[in-house]
Amino acid sequence: MSPHPPIARLRALRSVELLTPAFTEATDFYTGAWGLEAVETSADGTWLRGTGREHHALRLTRADRAGLGRLSFAVATPAEVDEAARRLLARGIVPLTEPGDLDQVGGGYGLRFADHENRLIELSAQTWAVPPRGADAPVPAGVTHAVLNTADIDASVAFYRDVLGLRVSDWSEHQMAFLRCNADHHCVAFNQAEWASLNHVAYEMRSVDHFMRGLGRLRHHGVVPEWGPGRHGPGDNTFSYFTDPTGLVCEYTSEVAQIVEDAWIAKVWRRTPELSDLWGTAGAPSREIRRRMAGEPDPGPVAPAPVLARGVRA
Repeated sequence: MSPHPPIARLRALRSVELLTPAFTEATDFYTGAWGLEAVETSADGTWLRGTGREHHALRLTRADRAGLGRLSFAVATPAEVDEAARRLLARGIVPLTEPGDLDQVGGGYGLRFADHENRLIELSAQTWAVPPRGADAPVPAGVTHAVLNTADIDASVAFYRDVLGLRVSDWSEHQMAFLRCNADHHCVAFNQAEWASLNHVAYEMRSVDHFMRGLGRLRHHGVVPEWGPGRHGPGDNTFSYFTDPTGLVCEYTSEVAQIVEDAWIAKVWRRTPELSDLWGTAGAPSREIRRRMAGEPDPGPVAPAPVLARGVRA
């Protein structure tokens, strides 16, 4: 048991940043076929929203390699950001940016730090409000989870549980762990792999009807699933997986299981085809989509590795 409390109460996965050397093509894909709306575009970045309340769900950043830029989590107030900074320091983790106004599209008050595998984590409050956008269209509401490949699944679960306060919802044997920050079954999942990298980012469709109409919309754009449609056992969510122009995997999903905090008992699922896809409609994932999900070894957007207090490196 850690002597320190979690640094904050995370409310949701707010947005994901992706690094892409195929910036123009990726921007066209996510604003076209995928169905997000560009909030702002510059020479080096595009900020895109869904039909949900977040200012943006996805940030695309021009880079010389593909990978995960950052994960941004919502907290309730600036005071919680300040307290998170104090709790990070108490754990010997020095924030990469001090608490304060975030100099970025979408504003907010927040801080950033690196996790144990050098991923960039952002906590933010008071981001800019956006006007409602029609929710009937078969396009994503926003991001709902990210699956991360990890070289040490036990260390990853421990960090995100003890430091970030996520709760373990389920395991898929000792291969995957699903963690939540709110009633959704998972906002982050870890997959045991040879290296740290992004496995995929999932976008929420508001219902199974939105999900299926969304697949039809993608088909009209010439985009067909590389795995799916189906319904997973762990999380009970629908799925269809695609590859974006960067080579990163993106998912349409809907109807993720809702957790009643005091009544949920985590279980260990067997890794069998019938539990991977309860509908039996998706078939086995192809070798290509598995390769894409494995990704390339990702050193993270910040270097060196997390710096601990008193000059000790993680």
